[in-house]
Amino acid sequence: MDFFEAVATRRSVREFTTDKIPAGVVDKALDAAVLAPNSSNMQTWEFHWVQDPAKRERLTAACLGQTAARTAQEIVVAVANPGKWKAHNDQNRAWLKGVGAPASALQYYEKLMPFLYGMQLLAPLKWLLFNAMGLFKPTPRKPWSPRDRQEVCIKSCALGCENFMLAMTAQGFDTCPMEGFDERRLAKLLGLPWGARVVMVIAAGTRAPNGVWGQQKRVARERVVIKV
Repeated sequence: MDFFEAVATRRSVREFTTDKIPAGVVDKALDAAVLAPNSSNMQTWEFHWVQDPAKRERLTAACLGQTAARTAQEIVVAVANPGKWKAHNDQNRAWLKGVGAPASALQYYEKLMPFLYGMQLLAPLKWLLFNAMGLFKPTPRKPWSPRDRQEVCIKSCALGCENFMLAMTAQGFDTCPMEGFDERRLAKLLGLPWGARVVMVIAAGTRAPNGVWGQQKRVARERVVIKV
C-alpha cells in the first residue's frame, strides 16, 4: 500500500490472531525503523526483538498482562540509550572525514556534541552559559543536563517506532504501541544500562475481529492544526 494508505490504515490493535508473521516482515520493518530521522544522526536507540519464550512470558507480565502483549506474535521493545552517544559520535566524525565534509561539519562532532552530550559534571555551567547567550541572540537552551539528553534520545527513538509501525502496516500486519508497563522490570529483563529508557513496547500480529473497538476517533483537525 502507499504511504497515505498505511497512515490511514494503521490502528492500535488490542488483540491479535494466532497467525504467524514471517520473520522477513519484522526484519524489513526494523530496517525502516533504523532509517528514521533522529537528532544529529546520533541514533541513540535500540530495538529489542524479544523472541525467547521465557523472556516473552516475563515481558508480558511486565506489561501488566495486557491482551495485546499476551496475543502478540512478535514484540519489539524500543529503548532510548543515551550511552551510545560517544561511539556513534566518533563514527559520524570518521564518516564525515571520509567523504570530505566541510570543517564546520567536523567541528560539530568534534566540539559541540561532546560538550552537549558529555561533560555532565558541567551541567550547571552549561545551563548558565546557554541562558546568558539567550539574552542576546536566539540560542538552543538544551541539552544541558542528563535529563535533557535523555529527552532528546527519547524523541528520536519515538520517530523510529513510528517508522516500524507504518512499515508493519504497509506489509499487511498490525501493531499496538504500549506504554503500560513496569519499566524497571523491563530494564532488568533486557539488561539495560543505567540511563537507558524504555520508550514503548510494540506488539505485532494480525488483528483479531475484536482487535479494534470501532472506527478511528480523532479530535477535530482545527483543534490541533494551528496556522500562525
